[in-house]
Amino acid sequence: MAPNARLDHRNPLVFDTHELGRRPGALQRLTRTVDAPQDFGIKDVIGVPEGAPVELELRLESVMEGVLVTGTARAKAEGECVRCLEPLEQELEADFQEMFSYPDADDRGRVIAEPGDDAEDDEDRLFLEDGLFDLEPVLRDAVVLALPMQPVCREDCPGLCSECGARLADDPDHHHDAVDIRWAALQGLAGTMSDGEKDEMSGAEPGVDEKQEK
Repeated sequence: MAPNARLDHRNPLVFDTHELGRRPGALQRLTRTVDAPQDFGIKDVIGVPEGAPVELELRLESVMEGVLVTGTARAKAEGECVRCLEPLEQELEADFQEMFSYPDADDRGRVIAEPGDDAEDDEDRLFLEDGLFDLEPVLRDAVVLALPMQPVCREDCPGLCSECGARLADDPDHHHDAVDIRWAALQGLAGTMSDGEKDEMSGAEPGVDEKQEK
């Protein structure tokens, strides 16, 4: 979040730290249930559906540099098993901790970051704005890290048959007879030939028994 971004206190993921003041050691505990924002998870793999409830437990601690936020998010994620492609649901619990630094204000009251020794470090820092902080980017990162990159409906899911795509969990005895690939082409050819063609290939006249010829 850019340090001069304007936060909306009506956003359920924006929190107010005014009760803490700037008293190092001051603590505040909060619980809140919010609606999951859009694209909350790993795209096209697994995630918390937009609008689904997300339960938050937060601990806000005032320190010299700012406010240290520690928390846990709980929700139900939905996705697709990577082995059998069946829909799945998974209970999600994501822990996170982030420091929101105090900013300084210029003579016009605009919120600006205090310059640091390392410009790259400043870019990665999150700042309080008028005593408010936006938890969404922190929460989004925590959820992505807590979700499996390859979700499965169960640890021993056998997946799908590589030949016909059947779901192996529904038919544990499912199998296909092994065919020697060296003979597969000849078997396919034999199945399409008429009896007359077979006789011609064998050198006998159609409909004539070999014994009668002798």
